[in-house]
Amino acid sequence: MGYTKDLWTRPEKSAEGKTKRVRNGRWGKGKRWLACWTNTDGKEESKAFRTRTAADKHWQGKETDKERGEYIDSKAGDALFATFGKRWLGSRIVDPSSVIQYESKYRLHVEPTFGKRKVSRIKPSDVQQWLRNLSERFEVSTVLASFLVLQGALELAVADGAIKTNPARSKAVQVPKRSPKEVEAWSDERVFAVIDAHPERYRLVPILGAGCGLREGEIFGLAEEDIDFDEKVIRVRRQLKKVNGTFIFSLPKNDRERIVPLPDWVAGAIHDHVKVHPPRPYSLPWEKTTGKAHTCKLLLRWRTDDLHIRARNFSETVWKPAIVKAEVIPAPEKVKDEKPGKDGKRKTRVRYATSRKEGTHQLRHFYASVTLAEGVSIKELAEYLGHHDPGFTLRTYAHMLPCSHERARKAIDNRMQLRLAA
Repeated sequence: MGYTKDLWTRPEKSAEGKTKRVRNGRWGKGKRWLACWTNTDGKEESKAFRTRTAADKHWQGKETDKERGEYIDSKAGDALFATFGKRWLGSRIVDPSSVIQYESKYRLHVEPTFGKRKVSRIKPSDVQQWLRNLSERFEVSTVLASFLVLQGALELAVADGAIKTNPARSKAVQVPKRSPKEVEAWSDERVFAVIDAHPERYRLVPILGAGCGLREGEIFGLAEEDIDFDEKVIRVRRQLKKVNGTFIFSLPKNDRERIVPLPDWVAGAIHDHVKVHPPRPYSLPWEKTTGKAHTCKLLLRWRTDDLHIRARNFSETVWKPAIVKAEVIPAPEKVKDEKPGKDGKRKTRVRYATSRKEGTHQLRHFYASVTLAEGVSIKELAEYLGHHDPGFTLRTYAHMLPCSHERARKAIDNRMQLRLAA
């Protein structure tokens, strides 16, 4: 059972044999009241307070926590946040590229603010201020990803008994939300202009994007054995991606294979491509840089070294020149590097005026707009695009759904006319 001790007085017996408390040498120095209790290991712990009421409440709260099985060791909260941050990063069971993203957000945005702080001293107000500061400097996506790391590390501290509640989950913490932006799909004319502007060797890239809704990495990782001309489907089994400077094959986004319908137009383009560029076995590590070699007959290879296509090379030397030719963006300008190279000279580079609205992802938006217009359901489209949640597909493309006003009017008029005729 806990108790409260008076640090400023000591017991003393009077001549009559009665005990009374008299001032000791600590009188008026520091905090007077000491809350004392035993922890779950039976060892006594204590904490000083300025008022007796506060001390009484503290040890009584500790006793109640023991009874409920919610007791938190007072010293456990002295551990630095960095201890739990690093432990949380090391415990994630995710693909290597996600690990890299988590580590980047922790190193750049979380650790500088919270790394050297005691985990028990982090308050909801601290989290809110951090979110506000971060929101003033970065996009919402960066803020949300950083918050996920912070919240996860604090949740681990709760699970390990260092703190009772997660300050990042407090109702006082307001997390910024993504502002909804309507996706604008390219017109048929623009898509065909972009396709025609591609060199023959890489023309299959925009055709697969616009005709099957594949992601760029999935197109670069597509193999001959993934195409089923008899069933008229493509089995999306892998993607090509870069992890720590090394390229690997891995499962598509959300770690899920899927089947996508193969239109005759796309099938014809694949046939033509294979005749000119016969696929040959190609190997890369599977899922991680040290993974077992995965071999497939890659459809697309880079022209200079006959290796896989690197997204950066493709973007700068194929995609951007093609959308310039298709008049999607203006011609690039030539600029000199700010700093000289090893030879002491400043190199001249080509700079394109692009944003995310002019990337290869636009081909997926085109695919979505066309299939929805022709009556494909949101659920089916989500499956074809590889979305983890049809709700996400609906939120992204709801404005592209055909207007049902006329169908609704006709439905009611037809029913009412039948009743009136009777």
